[in-house]
Amino acid sequence: QVRLVESGGGLVQPGGSLRLSCVASGFLSRLNAMGWYRQAPGNQRESVAGITITSSLRTSYTDSVKGRFTISRDHAKNTVYLQMNSLKPEDTAVYYCNAHEINGADYWGQGTQVTVSS
Repeated sequence: QVRLVESGGGLVQPGGSLRLSCVASGFLSRLNAMGWYRQAPGNQRESVAGITITSSLRTSYTDSVKGRFTISRDHAKNTVYLQMNSLKPEDTAVYYCNAHEINGADYWGQGTQVTVSS
């Protein structure tokens, strides 16, 4: 079992920055990837960014956040970060941390609200 706890959401003005954190605990040895998803009211949950749990640490981003968001991982702290810069109102959503195991299982955090508004 894997437990994920997110933090770092909040209210920010357009053009501002936030950093989300996701701390993983539990049985982590089967994890092969972690990532961030978001869900805005009335929309489906969408993938925002992902990172592999390998020495290569390959990353991926949805087109709308490329160049603005950066996903990273601190292995020693079992933590994944999402640095979000140049935030736009359309980035407003609940952001969820995801952990994926090699056997196909997925785990989710409780979500953290990000609101971009003036």
